[in-house]
Amino acid sequence: MYERLAGSIREHIPLTNEELDICKTLFQPKKMRKKQYLLQEGDICKYTAFVEKGLLRSFTIDNKGGEHILQFALEGWWIADLYSFFTNEPSQYNIEALEDCELLLISKTSWDSLLEKVPALERYFRILLQNNLIATQRRLIGAMSETAEEKYLHLINAYPDCLQRVPQHMIASFLGITRETLSRIRSQLTTKK
Repeated sequence: MYERLAGSIREHIPLTNEELDICKTLFQPKKMRKKQYLLQEGDICKYTAFVEKGLLRSFTIDNKGGEHILQFALEGWWIADLYSFFTNEPSQYNIEALEDCELLLISKTSWDSLLEKVPALERYFRILLQNNLIATQRRLIGAMSETAEEKYLHLINAYPDCLQRVPQHMIASFLGITRETLSRIRSQLTTKK
């Protein structure tokens, strides 16, 4: 069950088998069914999760009941409310399984222990956080300056798997557009081919 995690780590830094064994002792495997919540708004995020199998989404619900999807997490991705995880403050987000999932969870205490026992992982997590910051900034600029069609094209080029596995209304929410706009864009792109 740790194959993807080992691959993700080794993609960024060298890691010995002994160091990987230490990692395995600090993660808790968890299976989730579709529609189960890993985190609910108002709870404290006790774990950060690595997705070995499946798909999750992180989202919030506004005062009018509208959903706003912050992130999808596919195999090989991490998901958590890092603010809540690191500060022990209540989360503003929900994390829900969109498919049956197999996760590797790590608590804050285990995280700290892991970084102490395997210092090379500091670099791994720094690289991930840098990449996340860059992606977040690009998404924010895109949300402010790109057309709905440009946002959709960026998504299908960057994450083609997502479109096959995520319902269209969730894609629209992630892009910050209406379902009708997404439907129109998809129709227009089909007729252009």
